[in-house]
Amino acid sequence: MAETGASALPPARSPLARAERFVWLTARVLEQRLFAHHFRDGGAGPVETALDAYRNEDGGYGHALEPDLRGPVSQPLHTARALRVLDALGRCGGPRVERVCRYLTAVSTPDGALPAVHPSQRGYPAAPFVPVVDDPPSDLLATGPVVGLLHRNDVWHAWLFRATDFCWQRIESLRTTHPYEVEAAVAFLDCAPDRPRAEAAADRLGRLVRAQRLAVLEPDRLDRYPVSPGYAPGEHHFPHDYAPAPGSLARAWFTDDEMARSLDFLAAAQQEDGGWPIRWRRWAPAPALEARPLVTLDALLTLTAYGRPVD
Repeated sequence: MAETGASALPPARSPLARAERFVWLTARVLEQRLFAHHFRDGGAGPVETALDAYRNEDGGYGHALEPDLRGPVSQPLHTARALRVLDALGRCGGPRVERVCRYLTAVSTPDGALPAVHPSQRGYPAAPFVPVVDDPPSDLLATGPVVGLLHRNDVWHAWLFRATDFCWQRIESLRTTHPYEVEAAVAFLDCAPDRPRAEAAADRLGRLVRAQRLAVLEPDRLDRYPVSPGYAPGEHHFPHDYAPAPGSLARAWFTDDEMARSLDFLAAAQQEDGGWPIRWRRWAPAPALEARPLVTLDALLTLTAYGRPVD
């Protein structure tokens, strides 16, 4: 009998072929279809169909769409990831996003922003670094990417006005920060309608990143760069994390040589199985398994955005 299954596949040579093999071996249906959409001329419809499995009646998304939050309930972080998918498909608008905005209004804090984790998560597993509290504060990590994506797609909703004001106030008042907060700030600034204000805020934020040594500029000397408090050992961030595409405002924070070294490091990080590793703390097997295809897709998209060959 002819050999069948994964072992019968021809050896994967290119980074893209190796990553494709990894995705088919490990990824959820959503990431499989996203890979096909981005790299194999797959349609947007199948991706949307896969995403619908995570959508709830309240207009939000749940069911561990963001792997570090388990359980069925809608959460802002799940909904942020859903909007990223819809944005990648060019379908971040219409009645679907109106329902999303109604959900965001319902779970927003008194100042109109989003909590990282809504208390409805209580009773379901969650990563220890995203604690569930009864009265969660507004959080730029949850709010910035959502507001940025909605502005990027010319979505207007009453909730957006106060949430936008929160993002401006939080970003412009930062005196110290940490990498994930910076990434959320950039996600907002890259899409904020007031471009002169965004450019000024990004310039100040970039100086803060360099002053606090939040970006590894010499990947072969990681020991010279601190890891932020509460992060996992070795959970460093690099220029490509802040500027995943050349058009990002964060690209101006780094020289051409610094960005080239960062991209070299990213390309070399592909592992033997074809996927890229996660750098944050592993707390359970399933979240780590489900997160690696997400990280792998992000790595491929970043490399291709900068013109690095992957195929």
